[in-house]
Amino acid sequence: MPLPLVGYRIRRPTLDDVAGIFELVAACDTDILGHPDLTPDDIADELTEPGFDWDTDGWLIHEPGGRLVGWAWACRKGDSDIVDVTVVTRTTDDAVADHLWSVVQRRAVEIARELGHDRVLMDTGAYRDDIRRRVELTGQGFDHAATFQRLRIDHQGPRPAPASPPGVVIRDGTDGEEVRRFGHAVRNNSFAEQFGFVATDYADWTAQVETRSTHDWAQLLVATIAGEPAAMLLGTDNFVADENCGYVRTLGVRKQFRGRGLARYLLRLAFARDAAHGRVGTYLHVDSVGAPALGLYLSEGMRPTLVVDIWRKTLPTG
Repeated sequence: MPLPLVGYRIRRPTLDDVAGIFELVAACDTDILGHPDLTPDDIADELTEPGFDWDTDGWLIHEPGGRLVGWAWACRKGDSDIVDVTVVTRTTDDAVADHLWSVVQRRAVEIARELGHDRVLMDTGAYRDDIRRRVELTGQGFDHAATFQRLRIDHQGPRPAPASPPGVVIRDGTDGEEVRRFGHAVRNNSFAEQFGFVATDYADWTAQVETRSTHDWAQLLVATIAGEPAAMLLGTDNFVADENCGYVRTLGVRKQFRGRGLARYLLRLAFARDAAHGRVGTYLHVDSVGAPALGLYLSEGMRPTLVVDIWRKTLPTG
């Protein structure tokens, strides 16, 4: 689609654009939060996400002077009808955002159609305090669909390792493929009913994990009972570079093993490990609708630091 603005240029991204995209997104974050909420490595990870093809799914807009003023992408979630989308602009000209929303939604419809779906569910995030973006999303036809909170706990020195529940054996991802498959199976089972979750096969899941620059299989903890996988926690280094904090990316317990304190045990174990590595805190995100999980984290001393709303728009693909 041609740009409606004279002198502006639209093109596809490459890995050479990491610094420019980071500068753009970090500036927008700083407008709302007072600081960037990501690193250049996070941008590189987005560009190499297994479900993202920069030849078809990404766009950059430069103003006549050459400055990058717009960035957008559409990324499929497995073979589902959900497509994650985002548009980031830093300009007073609404035509830039309108154009990017037009192309990103068109591509999202194409992706879902290519996968054989009769509709597409487009999901995008917005900080609760970003009033401008909320107005923009409303104008684009998106509706608020879910809310996630970012929680943090501080570590002031070492933390004692928690006592293991009876019969529980902990293995980590460096023990080999069997443990990783256990972790994958628990993930698919425990998150089946969570908003926006898409079950993946093992190969796709490992690809998603391993392409991240913050990946570390040693932070995959799997709790087994009588040799059967019961619970898992996947930690990453997402917040190490900028805040020296650990991050719990995934924490799940299979339905038949709930009520035995496994989630609390794994959470405390992650806290102890982060503290032992000199981390000053640990972060995680939680669906605010998931009251039991939120209650667990708050009871362990975590506190809310950020609220992110997920907005969704549904379109037919026919």
